[in-house]
Parts: sequence; C-alpha cells; structure tokens
Amino acid sequence: MRIAIAGASGRMGRMLIEAVQASPDLELAVALDRAGSPHLGQDAAAFLGEDTGVLITDDLEALRAADCLIDFTRPEGTLEHLQACVRHGVKAVIGTTGFDDAGRAAVAAAAEHVAVVFAPNMSVGVNATLKLLDLAARLLDSGYDVEVFEAHHRNKVDAPSGTALKMGETIAHAWGKELDDVATWARHGVTGARETGTIGFSVVRGGDIIGDHTVSFCGIGERIEITHRSSSRAGYAEGSLRAARFLGGQSKGLFDMQAVLK
Repeated sequence: MRIAIAGASGRMGRMLIEAVQASPDLELAVALDRAGSPHLGQDAAAFLGEDTGVLITDDLEALRAADCLIDFTRPEGTLEHLQACVRHGVKAVIGTTGFDDAGRAAVAAAAEHVAVVFAPNMSVGVNATLKLLDLAARLLDSGYDVEVFEAHHRNKVDAPSGTALKMGETIAHAWGKELDDVATWARHGVTGARETGTIGFSVVRGGDIIGDHTVSFCGIGERIEITHRSSSRAGYAEGSLRAARFLGGQSKGLFDMQAVLK
C-alpha cells in the first residue's frame, strides 16, 4: 500500500515516516509539507539517515502516486489535501483536530467519494479508553459529577483537545444527551454550586507534554478515575497505519477508529 504523509517535517510526520519505513507491507510514496518549508526538496527519511527517493514537496498533485494519505496537520491544510484526495481517488486517515462544523461537514462530503477514517485520536489505547468511559457512564449515570482533564504541549493550538471532546461526547451520548447541552467549558469568579448532570473540562498547555487525559467520576465518598497517558507519539503512528490498512478494504465512506478496531 502506497502511503502519503502530510506535515512530513513535523514531529508527528517524522514518526509516521519512521513507522511506514519499518512496515514491510507499506511503501512511502509521497511526503507533503507546507509551502515555504525549508525541508522542501529533501529526502523524506533523511532524518533517519535513509535515502528513499521520496522528496518532500508542496505539490498536492503528487498525491496521485499514493493509495492513502495520513494527515495530522491543521484543519485548513487537511481540507485542501482532502480535496486533492478526492480528485485522485486517494483514501485518507485524518487525525487533525480543531475542525469547526463546516470543516467536519466537508470531511463527511469527501467521504461520499473516497474512504476516510476520521478520529481525534488514532491510539488503540485511547479508543479502548473510550469504550471504558461508555461503560462507566452507563453504570454511574446518577450521583456522580464528571470532570475531563487534559494536558498537552505548549504548541497545541486547539483546546480542549479533540480527544477530550470525544471523551465528553462518549459520556454524554451514554446519558442520551448532546455534549453541548451538558458541557461546562470554563469557570471563573463566583460560579455557584455545580449543576447536576454536567461535564466539566480543564486544560493544561505547557512544555512538551505529548498527551494526558483523565476522566473523573466524583461521587459521595469515592472517586473513579480513568486515565490515558501518552509517553510517545508511536502509539498514534501505529494506530494510523492500522487505519490505513483498514481502508484498503473500503471504497468510500466515513469511519472512526471504533470501526477500525472491530
């Protein structure tokens, strides 16, 4: 399977390139980066001391040489890449977060033409955590206050993280509600007593934290916490490759990681 990597010179892009290079069933075919990047024209695996013959480019027409794009960039860039994927019949694994409603609708529209896995977190462990949260929310549906805490590196531009939002959505849906109807996004000043049945969010941005998420179910006399911590981006990369392999058997449609892991 021929793989294209977006954001090839970034931390996640390089982790993906390394993972593809280590996979005998996958071939690095395209490496994309933003216009003006100082890495344009370099071999995509030069940082590994390898010569692949795949040069980093900002030409989206290069995607015609790929079977599947893996993209962890920014919403505006991802949507531009996705348009090129539709033109060339290229499948896509999208781990980009921070989309607004229009952006999510554009991803869904593209999936009417090509197969897309779209998930806020590609980690197998995180997606197992979501299943645990669904079960916990159904068992602890009364008498417990829910708080979602997340921490990421100082350069992450969206908050709460896409993973934290997905955790909140999972809990809200287990309660038969929509997240926007029960979420508490910020607290400041005299807030009054907590409203029953809400989900609070707390965010930390600092240093080089790859990604920590903890959901607390706070009851009277006890607290249940479900935590996932990422110590490396390798888990995201391996999950993304698993998603790409899954798409090998799909012609079109929109899928999440729960579908990949079934």
